[in-house]
Amino acid sequence: MAKQLNLLSAGNVIPTALHTEMEQSYLEYAMSVIVGRALPDVRDGLKPVHRRILYAMHELGLTPDRPFRKCARVVGDVLGKYHPHGDQAVYDALVRMVQEFSSRYPLLDGHGNFGSVDDDPPAAMRYTETRLSPLANAVLLRSIGEATVEFTENFDNSQQEPAVLPAELPTLLLNGCSGIAVGMATNIPPHNLGEVVDALIALIDRPTLSELDLMNHIPGPDFPTGGEILGTKGIEEAYLTGRGSIPLRAVTEIEEVQPGKGRHRRTAIVVTELPFQVNKASLLEKIAALINQGKIEGISDLRDESDRDGMRIVIELRRDAQPEVILDQLFRQTPLQSNFGVIMLALVEGQPLQLPLKRVLEEFLQFREATLQREYRHQLAQAQARAHVVEGLLIALDDLDQLIDILRHAPDGGTAKETLQHDLDLSDRQAEAILSMPMRRLTGLERQNLQQEFATLRAEIEQLDTLIQDRPTFLKQLKKDLRDLKKRFGNPRRTKIQGESAQPVIPVEGGQSEPMTVQITQKGYVRTLAANSRSRRKASLTPTLKLTDNQRDLVLFEQLAEPEDQLLVFTSNGKAFNRTVQDLPRSTGRDRGAPLITALPDSVQSEQICTYFLQSDLQDESEYIFLTRRGKIKALPASEFSDMTNRGLTCIKLQPEDALGWVIQMDAPSDLVIATSTARVLRFPQEEVPVLGRTAQGNKALRLLKKENIVGIAPVQPDQTVLLVSRKGYVKRFPLNILRQGHPGDLGTQFIQRQRGDEIVALTIPEQNQYLVVTSEANQWAVLDPDRVKPSGKTDPTSPWVKGTTGQGITQAFAWPKEAL
Repeated sequence: MAKQLNLLSAGNVIPTALHTEMEQSYLEYAMSVIVGRALPDVRDGLKPVHRRILYAMHELGLTPDRPFRKCARVVGDVLGKYHPHGDQAVYDALVRMVQEFSSRYPLLDGHGNFGSVDDDPPAAMRYTETRLSPLANAVLLRSIGEATVEFTENFDNSQQEPAVLPAELPTLLLNGCSGIAVGMATNIPPHNLGEVVDALIALIDRPTLSELDLMNHIPGPDFPTGGEILGTKGIEEAYLTGRGSIPLRAVTEIEEVQPGKGRHRRTAIVVTELPFQVNKASLLEKIAALINQGKIEGISDLRDESDRDGMRIVIELRRDAQPEVILDQLFRQTPLQSNFGVIMLALVEGQPLQLPLKRVLEEFLQFREATLQREYRHQLAQAQARAHVVEGLLIALDDLDQLIDILRHAPDGGTAKETLQHDLDLSDRQAEAILSMPMRRLTGLERQNLQQEFATLRAEIEQLDTLIQDRPTFLKQLKKDLRDLKKRFGNPRRTKIQGESAQPVIPVEGGQSEPMTVQITQKGYVRTLAANSRSRRKASLTPTLKLTDNQRDLVLFEQLAEPEDQLLVFTSNGKAFNRTVQDLPRSTGRDRGAPLITALPDSVQSEQICTYFLQSDLQDESEYIFLTRRGKIKALPASEFSDMTNRGLTCIKLQPEDALGWVIQMDAPSDLVIATSTARVLRFPQEEVPVLGRTAQGNKALRLLKKENIVGIAPVQPDQTVLLVSRKGYVKRFPLNILRQGHPGDLGTQFIQRQRGDEIVALTIPEQNQYLVVTSEANQWAVLDPDRVKPSGKTDPTSPWVKGTTGQGITQAFAWPKEAL
C-alpha cells in the first residue's frame, strides 16, 4: 500500500479559523463579481463582457464598412481570448447591444432575429450576424491602442486586452446599465446624446454648476421605447443622490375605430409607446386577465396591431364606457404605468460608488482629458520623429554632390553611416533614413514633396504642443470634438417629460380644490364623483349599482371629502395603507369604478380588505381597536398612522392561519361587544383593551371553542340594542343592559339555542333611522326593519324574517339608512 503523506509534520498545512477563511474567501468572491462582471466602469460605461466583445470585433476588423460576420465567430473569439465564461452569457450581452428597444444607441448592428419587445428569444448565434455600429466604432474604438489606454494581461497571459476603452462620450449615461452584484445593484437609465453633450460643454465652461443647473441641459432620461415621465421629483432625487424612482407611463390616444365592415364606429384607447422594459405580450395577457376577472369593465376587444412601422395596441371600448375612466384603471392596474428605480452605481478607480449626475459627468471629463493628453503626446512624439527624419533627408538633398561622394568612396554601409553623421552633422536615425532612401527621392518633385511634408509636420507639432501646454486651447478643442459627435450621432428626444407629478388622468370637475363624493360598494369597488354632479345626486337616491351580470352591487359607503383627504385601508394580512381621495379612480356615475384592492401595492393583491376610514386628519386622542379571526385583540393610537409611505404600515403581528378581521375607530369611551358563530356574546369596557406596539399580536379577546369563529365586534352604548343574524335567517334582538359586563378573555354569555346546522353570521348595532340589510349566497339582498323584531331576553326564541327572505343562506348583515331605501 502506498505510503501516506505526512502533510502536518512537513509544515504544508496552515491551521486557519473557519470564520476567518469564510470571510476572506467570500470577500474575494464578492469583489471579483463586482469588478469583473456585474458593475460598469464610470469611464467608458461598460462591463468587462461588453468591453471584450467590442475589442474582439475591432480586432476582427468588423467595422461598419465591412461585411457582417456570424455572431458565433465573435462569441468564439471572445471566449477563447478574453472572457472565460459561458457562451450563452456572452451571446446574451451581444444581443442586447444590437436591440434597439434595449439600447438607446446600439453599439452593434445586426442581421437576423435578435428578439423583440414581446420578449421573443433571439435566433441561435449560428444564424445571426453582426458588426460594429458607426457610433461604437467612432466613439469607443477610434483611438484604441496602448498609447491612449492601459492594457492588461488576459486570463491566461497569452493576450493583451484594454482595461478601459478610450470613450469619447459617457456611454454610461447614453445607454444606461443594469446589473446585480453581491450585496449591491446598479440600474442607470439611458439619456439623449445631444443633451448629454450640452451638459458636458456647460460643465466645462462652468465647473461649479449644480445638478439642478445641469437639469436645464439634461431634463431627464430618454428611453429607447419612448413613453412619458410623470413629473420631475423622481428625476431630481436620482440626479442629486444617485438613487430615486421615476414614474413612467405609456403614450396613449383616444380614437374612433371601425371594428369591421357594417359595424358602427367605436371609441378605442390606442397605445403607441410603452414604458421602458415593459413586455408587450405580458402586458396584453395582464389586461385580458383583468377583463376576465371583472376588475376592468367596459372593454369589448383587445388586439395588437403592431407592425414594422411601429407599435399599436388597440383597446376597443363599449358604447357606454368612459375612456378616461378605463384609461385611469389601466394605468393603475397594469404596467402601462410603472416606476424605473434608479441606482447610479459604478466603479470609480475599482471601487463601487453611488454617483449623482454631476459626479458621473466629472469622472468622464477627467478620463477624457487624460485620454486626450495621452493621445496628443503620442501624436506629438510621432510627428517629431517623422519631422526629424524628413529634416535629415532635406539636409542630404541640399548637398547632393557630397552625399554621392561619401557613398561612392565608402567601403561598406557602416562606414558610410558614420561618415554621414560626422560630415553632415546628422543623427543615427537620420543617417539610417538617408541610406534607406530610394533613388527616386533625388528628383526635384520628391524634394518638393519632402519640403511640403516638413512644413506640415512643423505646423502639426506646434498645434499639438499648444493643445498640451495651453489648457484653454485644449478645452476649446474638446468642446469642438463633442459638438462634432453631437452633429453626427445626435437625434431628437423620444421620452416626453410631464411637468406635473403623477396624477389620475381624469380631472376633478371644478378644480382640485372642489369637494368630491367617495363611494365604496359591497363587492369592494371604489369610485369618486364630483360633489355637484348630476350622477352623484342620482347615486345618493339609490343604494345599488347595476352590474354586467344583472346582479346588483350595494353602495355601502358614501361620504363627502376633499381631494387631499386620506382613505385609510386595512387588509387581512395586518397592514394599513393610505391613499388620497384624488388618487382614487374617478367616475361619471355610469360605472362602478375599480376594485379598491387594486389601488394598493401588488404585494397585497391576494389579500382581503377588512375595513376603511375616510378622514381629513388623524386625531391623537382617538385609537383603533384590532381584532383577528382567531380572537387576538389590541389597540393602537391613531397617531401611529400619521406618517405613512406608499408601502404601508404593519399594524398587528399575525400567527400562521390567522388574519385581521375587524378594525374599529374609537373616538369616545364605550363598551365593546363580540359575538361568535355559536351565539356566545361577550361585553367588556374599551379601556381594558391593551394598547400595544405595532408589531405586537395582542391579547386574547375571548375563549374560542372548537369549530367556533368570531363573527363580529362593535362599540355599543347603554341605550342601544344588539342584533344577531343566523345563516338560516333568524334574528335575535336584545337590549345591552341584560348582557353582563365581563373582561377580555372571558367565555361570554350564550344567547341563542341554535337549530341544527344553523350558526350566527353577523353582529350589528342598528340606529333608530336604519334598516338591516342582508345578502345571501346567491348575491341577492333583502331588507329587515329592526323595529318589527321585538326585544327579547337570553332564553326567548328568535324571530324569523319579517320581510325579504331570500331562500338562500345569509352571508352578511349590516345597517343601512332608511332614507336611502
